[in-house]
Amino acid sequence: QVQLVESGGGLVQAGGSLRLSCAASGPPSSNYAMGWFRQAPGKEREFRAAISRSGSSTYYADSVKGRFTISRDSTRNTVYLQMNSLKPEDTGVYYCAAYRTSSFTATPTAARDYDYWGQGTQVTVSS
Repeated sequence: QVQLVESGGGLVQAGGSLRLSCAASGPPSSNYAMGWFRQAPGKEREFRAAISRSGSSTYYADSVKGRFTISRDSTRNTVYLQMNSLKPEDTGVYYCAAYRTSSFTATPTAARDYDYWGQGTQVTVSS
């Protein structure tokens, strides 16, 4: 069973940057496609970005394209989300998730497809 621990959240002004990290323990994270989701108060978890097992494929929500970058370091079993040009509407709890798959290119966007979740890290963007 994969255990995921997010870090790197915090308070930042609009236009600023943050880098979130998701450290995986247990089976090698290279067996999993990885995703980041955001949950705002009173709302469902919303897809932000995903990266394939191999790291060769990425996919982003339209609202973050050009501002966020997802990457992974398999040697460190860690996935990152670099967030630039942050906006107040990016505020929420950010969750890392893992999807076990045999595909080297899958980048699922639905929360229900993911098998494991971290505890989340709060990101607050002030205007």
